[in-house]
Amino acid sequence: MSNFVLMTDSCCDLSAQMQTELDLHILPMLLQIGKETYRNWPDGREIGFHEFYERIRSGETASTSAISMGDFEQAMSHYLEQGMDVLYLCFSSGLSSTFQNSNIAVEDLKEQFPDRTVLVVDTLCASMGQGLLTYLCAREKAAGKSLEEVRDFAEANKLKVSHWFTVDDLNHLKRGGRISATTALVGTMLAIKPVMHVDNDGHLIPVSKARGRKASLTALVDHMEKTAIDPAHQTIFISHGDCLEDAQWVANEITRRFGITDIHINYIGPVIGSHAGPGTVALFFLGKER
Repeated sequence: MSNFVLMTDSCCDLSAQMQTELDLHILPMLLQIGKETYRNWPDGREIGFHEFYERIRSGETASTSAISMGDFEQAMSHYLEQGMDVLYLCFSSGLSSTFQNSNIAVEDLKEQFPDRTVLVVDTLCASMGQGLLTYLCAREKAAGKSLEEVRDFAEANKLKVSHWFTVDDLNHLKRGGRISATTALVGTMLAIKPVMHVDNDGHLIPVSKARGRKASLTALVDHMEKTAIDPAHQTIFISHGDCLEDAQWVANEITRRFGITDIHINYIGPVIGSHAGPGTVALFFLGKER
């Protein structure tokens, strides 16, 4: 059985502690605020998560960049040169060109390292949905599964990873082209909060609207109740845009309804946070369908 590294990117929004526990290599994605460029590391070493959201609240805008082919080749070569193989679980191709860049890099690496194997999975996931799939794959790897077996597990389960989001400020979705200026204006006036999910093509799709913050948070758990597979025995992930109290409210509601205590909460990192904005709350679990 080959020795291989499990690699993903920082859009997984896993904590630095979990990165260490799962023995992951997490590639940082890039974001730009003003004239400054930062790498989105899980430990926030270049820009802290709360600092990032405070800057967004103050009116600064951020843009993001996909991981370059050069960055992929550098990171993967480090392991290939040591005789290890690589399995990369990539941020959704429906939201970024990162998957495309990784495949171009892998083709070049195959010529340089013909005796090694590099496999890429388009997770069609985002934030801690990608993180949840990575977490489950890391457990398979720790159980002794081969690179190909872990790849097959990821492919078989990625469309079971349910993503449910709500945002607090519609203007961030307006800037990203997700909703119209009129919809953002009317929705803000009426305190309407969208409830969204990531579909089977890896795109962020509005599904419904809730009147008020608490109703939108409740809707996330309602969707889980309808579609989750054996929820009492799941590990649940929740991510948030610098609104820990709201994320904790969702966690408490999940515990109240299903008795679940294995719940992990972490920040939505600056890359996804650049598009979703402060106040976003997202819930991730395995469901019968997304």
